[in-house]
Amino acid sequence: MLHTVSLFLVGLVALEHFYIMYLEMVLWTTPKGLKAFGMTKEVAESSKVLAANQGLYNGFLGAGLIWGLVHPSAEIATQIQVFFLGCVLVAAAYGGATAKKSILLVQGLPALLALAAVLVA
Repeated sequence: MLHTVSLFLVGLVALEHFYIMYLEMVLWTTPKGLKAFGMTKEVAESSKVLAANQGLYNGFLGAGLIWGLVHPSAEIATQIQVFFLGCVLVAAAYGGATAKKSILLVQGLPALLALAAVLVA
C-alpha cells in the first residue's frame, strides 16, 4: 500500500513539473501565465526566453521522475526517484528564498511528502 502511495506522489510531482514547464514555455505571456507568476505583460515579454529555459529544466525534473517510476530495477528506480525529488527540494528551497515564498509550499511540500513516502516504502 505504501509503495502505491509513493508511486502516486512521485507521479504527482512529475505532473506538477510538466505543468510548470507548460506554463513557463507556452503560457508565460498569456493572461494565465501573467496571473500564475504575478507579472505584467511587459515583464513577461522581456523575460520569455529565460522563462522557456527555466521551463525546460522543470521538464527535465518531470522526465527524471517518470524515469524513476518506469525503471525496471526497483533499487535503481528508488535511487532515481530520491535523486530527482532531492533536486526538486533544492530548487524549491532556492526559489522560496529568492523568488517567492509560496514555492516552498507549492513545489517543496509535495516533493518532501513524495520523498518521505519513497524512503519509507
